[in-house]
Amino acid sequence: MVFVTRKAHFSAAHRLFNPEFTDEENERIFDKCNNPRGHGHNYTIEVTVAGEPDPKTGYVIDLKKLGELIDDVILSKVDHKHLNYDVPELKGIIPTAENIALTFWNLLEPHIHSGKLSKIRVAESDNNFAEYRGVGY
Repeated sequence: MVFVTRKAHFSAAHRLFNPEFTDEENERIFDKCNNPRGHGHNYTIEVTVAGEPDPKTGYVIDLKKLGELIDDVILSKVDHKHLNYDVPELKGIIPTAENIALTFWNLLEPHIHSGKLSKIRVAESDNNFAEYRGVGY
């Protein structure tokens, strides 16, 4: 099994806030990420596809085509957006890195026809990231 990864970047704002919590609870749990006007990140997304290389091309998946798919299916929806308000797929979901990774998986997985989607990694910074590897990992 070979794993290949395509990296992409986007900028977006979000607010970590649970409407079921009091203002004090939101402040205590989410701290500065609970800013009522939101705050931004320059995110990095890494999409990993696993499979056996095609004997005719040597590719598990054409990484240029995977990049175009990431642009079309994910980045076009989130780049320079406010994740809480502008992205229907995140409506009603607290846009943590964990939930963003899961949402991106659900958006992208049906479009992967060469190899199998193995992992999506979403990094908010060099220090903070989440990975989703599908059910059963």
